[in-house]
Amino acid sequence: MKKSVKISLFIVLLLVIDQVIKILVKTNMDLGQSIHIFSWFQIYFIENNGMAFGMSFGNKTLLTLFRLIVSGLVLYYIILLIKDNYKTSYIVCVSLIFAGAIGNIIDCLFYGVIFGESAFMNGRVVDMFYFPLFTFPDWLPLLGGEIFFSPVFNFADSCITIGIFSLLIFFRKDFNITFDKYFSKKRS
Repeated sequence: MKKSVKISLFIVLLLVIDQVIKILVKTNMDLGQSIHIFSWFQIYFIENNGMAFGMSFGNKTLLTLFRLIVSGLVLYYIILLIKDNYKTSYIVCVSLIFAGAIGNIIDCLFYGVIFGESAFMNGRVVDMFYFPLFTFPDWLPLLGGEIFFSPVFNFADSCITIGIFSLLIFFRKDFNITFDKYFSKKRS
């Protein structure tokens, strides 16, 4: 099977997993509802405007357009890597980032319309994974009583995080080489 087909199927698989989880949560749970799996893991249904950790960015439509443009550049990068028959493991890492970004963009583009909550490009991102691993002891300065890991995130966020950390840990040199090759002004 050609590398382009394998990578495309991988991206589609990640998107399907992400969207199935989000739709199951959105259609079977109430906003703010929590299902305790373990003391350190919950399915906790929240929504955010689409930025990391629920941050906001003024105009939602502009944010969504910006994300589409950046995702288009990442897709173009993946296409160049495949065309040059670059390392599959490296392309997989970049594809994780791309699939995660597209997964969250789908929420922003369509969820508001599908679920009748807002207009096209103004949907909210569904988050559900919550890992309150432990609470710092009250006597600890600054952190006392705080939960060690409090973000609520989704499968797409996990794909992005795993892709970025894998690039930073295992492929920093490859990223620098390919980025310079494809996007540097020195390119011939």
